Amino acid sequence: MAIVKKHDFVEIEYTGSIKEGNAVFDTTDEKVARENDVYSKGAEYSPVVICVGENSILKGLEDQMIGKETEKEHTFEIGSENAFGRKDAKLIRMISMGKFRQQRIQPVPGLQLNIDGVFGIVKTVSGGRCLVDFNHPLSGKDLVYKVNINRIISDDREKLASLLKTHIGVKDAEIELKEGNAEIKLKYPIPKHAEEEFKKIAGRIIPGIKGVSFTIAEGKK
Repeated sequence: MAIVKKHDFVEIEYTGSIKEGNAVFDTTDEKVARENDVYSKGAEYSPVVICVGENSILKGLEDQMIGKETEKEHTFEIGSENAFGRKDAKLIRMISMGKFRQQRIQPVPGLQLNIDGVFGIVKTVSGGRCLVDFNHPLSGKDLVYKVNINRIISDDREKLASLLKTHIGVKDAEIELKEGNAEIKLKYPIPKHAEEEFKKIAGRIIPGIKGVSFTIAEGKK
């Protein structure tokens, strides 16, 4: 058993629900996802590793984890202002049906869509216009998270692997560590700016890492 501190890497399992009505919207447990009709094919349902204080998940949740014990389940309540924000009336807009016809969309209440690169939900359809809410679906909602803090990660290789997954989306890199220098072998190259940003983050939050280099695994392009 240990106490969580800022910049600790921790393995957690969690289920998030809306406080009013207890509707589950996110979970790391496949059984819970299926039971609450939020299962997503292709999603990973397993414990996740995050660095506390790096906004890998909701900041309002990470902040409450600091000072808590591992090997326990904790319940955290997060007000809307510390979750997905309050609902902004300016983001609820009336849009003409012509905009939908251009994209061959038949709007109906509840339809989730993307207009000019922005996510929205159709609220009402009346005459030649639709009312669309571009707020985050969970804006204005108070949330409750049940979190199992399984353990604090001490291995630098495991820390690097978690950062690769959360910051770059790489899950299958080979990581070699020698005297604080990490060589990360990727199957495919990533943008140079992503490499440089990763190096800065790793050096800042993993004290044992002196340097990071990226290479492409033999036989890959």
